[in-house]
Amino acid sequence: LAVFPVVLYHAGIAGFGGGFVGVDVFFVISGYLMAAVIIGELDRGEFSLLQFYERRVRRIFPALFAMIAASAVMAWFVFMPVEFTYFARSLKATVLFISNIRFQREVGYFDIESQLKPLLHTWSLAVEEQFYIVFPIAVVLIVRFFRRYLALILLATLAASLIASTWAVHYAPEKAFYLAQYRAWELLLGAVLALSLIPRPTQRLAREAMAGTGVVLIG
Repeated sequence: LAVFPVVLYHAGIAGFGGGFVGVDVFFVISGYLMAAVIIGELDRGEFSLLQFYERRVRRIFPALFAMIAASAVMAWFVFMPVEFTYFARSLKATVLFISNIRFQREVGYFDIESQLKPLLHTWSLAVEEQFYIVFPIAVVLIVRFFRRYLALILLATLAASLIASTWAVHYAPEKAFYLAQYRAWELLLGAVLALSLIPRPTQRLAREAMAGTGVVLIG
């Protein structure tokens, strides 16, 4: 539901012109999984920031740096100097998990085509990693000092990000697409679902109907 529509969109398959909505689905799923892990470990008294970030490194880095290495070799042989300069900038930004900021700043009349940016897809990884630098620390502090207000703080932050995103879609669409503050509500929506802050239906038929409706809406 997340990756397949994006692949079909980039492949130019008819009927999948809106396949990039899979990125939004991915952010919600990611927020759901990470929040479930963090809160679950906090409740058991087992959560460690160091272990959390170590797991992220082991999960992301091998595939990321293999992809970067392969792209760098191809770029050396294929790109003209100007294109290679753009690639070098995006490579540095990708390693620092700020490629979303780099690509947002490059949008404009003199920008090169997206097909000439082999690391363009890393913008979503940058958004995710920026969120997971801030989110675990914030949750640990909230649980320690303001546990009773955890749900309220998460919902308020989600609402603020959603309102900002809705405004930015009309007035600053490039920022709305690339920057973490305008995407945070999607990850937080997953977190809210993981924490059962939105009541789940008890009847199986209702749950299946809601799941089916969600799949249809994505389609």
